[in-house]
Amino acid sequence: MSLANKVCIVTGATSGIGLAIARELSLEGAHLVLVGRNVAKGNAIAAELSRQDRKPLFVAADLGDRAAPERICSATLARFGRIDILVNNAGLLINGSALECSDEDWDRVLDVNVSAAFRMSRAVLPSMLKQRYGSIVNVASDWALMGARGAVAYCVSKAALTQLTRCMALDHATDGVRVNAICPSDTDTPMLDLAFPGDDRAAKVQALADTIPMGRVGRVEEIAKVAVFLASDNASFMTGALVPIDGGTSAQ
Repeated sequence: MSLANKVCIVTGATSGIGLAIARELSLEGAHLVLVGRNVAKGNAIAAELSRQDRKPLFVAADLGDRAAPERICSATLARFGRIDILVNNAGLLINGSALECSDEDWDRVLDVNVSAAFRMSRAVLPSMLKQRYGSIVNVASDWALMGARGAVAYCVSKAALTQLTRCMALDHATDGVRVNAICPSDTDTPMLDLAFPGDDRAAKVQALADTIPMGRVGRVEEIAKVAVFLASDNASFMTGALVPIDGGTSAQ
């Protein structure tokens, strides 16, 4: 599944699933553009993933800034001259039912989880269409495929991201640009602690594991391998797909 010399942008690349995807892309030989808000972590990860022939570019950006996508793409093109793959991983979770969700929380979650992915995808399209080659992978959630309590803005935002995936896939199906999404369930990341607050982490993870047919939560490496497969030419006849990575949860 070599991605040698492919230029890949990964948003939310400084922790969790995004970092795991960046590491997997690096193993496959990709040139990386890492996007995140934490400059110290971003630079440290870029240094960690540097190889003799490949040095990642870190771009500090808050994707709530509408100008950020064009700036990220300009920096990528200036360094590498092309854009082959975009992984829209940056995401935000704020808990709350409809009665508990403020307008500010709603707007922020929808802006980061959907609008930022839309703006990033729109920004990379001119390069991908010009070369008639590109792959966009959106990181959605199994909560995009089913309801969940106490996270109305997050669930709606991830469902909207899957619809963005389908629509863009159809718009560009004959242009050489594929658009797919992964839908992970509970995965051992820092966001797990936000989604399910509690002091006893081991007990919390076990309680979640008990709801999953395979009896455990996911590992970031497992999620990353599927994302990288979708990004690669091994998935060349896949577009518009929503791929659950959920230990069987969505089969229940």
